[in-house]
Amino acid sequence: MAAMILTIPAMATTTVSGPDAGLFGRPTSVDEEIIIGGHPTEAGNINRSKNSAVVPPPFGSPASNTLGTGELLTPGISGIRIVPVNPTTSSGAAFAQSDPGGTQFPPPAEQPSLGIIHSGRFTSPDGMYYPDGSLGTLSIPNLAVTAKIFHDENLENLARGVGHFSFTSGWDGNVGFAAHNRGIADFFGQIHTLSAGDRIVYTTTLGTRNYEVFFVGQIRETDFSRLGRLDENVVTLITCVRNAPEMRWCVQAREIN
Repeated sequence: MAAMILTIPAMATTTVSGPDAGLFGRPTSVDEEIIIGGHPTEAGNINRSKNSAVVPPPFGSPASNTLGTGELLTPGISGIRIVPVNPTTSSGAAFAQSDPGGTQFPPPAEQPSLGIIHSGRFTSPDGMYYPDGSLGTLSIPNLAVTAKIFHDENLENLARGVGHFSFTSGWDGNVGFAAHNRGIADFFGQIHTLSAGDRIVYTTTLGTRNYEVFFVGQIRETDFSRLGRLDENVVTLITCVRNAPEMRWCVQAREIN
């Protein structure tokens, strides 16, 4: 047996080369650099405590992607305030320069800022519903339009009436509406033909308000600044622009006695 073992040839050894050094990740044993006092590009002290926390807008709403939106979790404690969006980026006068083909009725000088602000009046739609689930009716006499309003601007609601922007007020302040501009439910198909002074009527369980048009113009589909909260009672109507998917028609009217 020993003789047989001695006659077996030794197995050859194989050398395997490792991968290139560039294929390895960063060493995990090296501690990351920690900068005390914040990022070196930041100037001064920045309050990162709960005193400066902001409650975001409703998930999925247009305002959730808009810079500067939200409500302070603890307002008045840290001295932080939310700065309104610059309204000149969507004002009638400024827009007329970039799109001279649009019909513009710039708001008068005494009108408050239409940027996204957080001190305006707001009424929750809760408790405003009619038995059929609607929030009320919207009438535009000059266009012979009368339509029921349903909370949320989803496609189902737009197919049966006017949709209420869910992140806007239901009654006091700035109430936002959306509707189709073509098809069977094209309730806003001709709102771009309205003129300053034309009337819009909004009726809910809380009463009826009459509004007078002061702005008609085009805004970009990503511009929701005209749906911000206001201290005066305003209705804002928005619909698509035919053959211009990146633009929207916007009509605003303020309450009249």
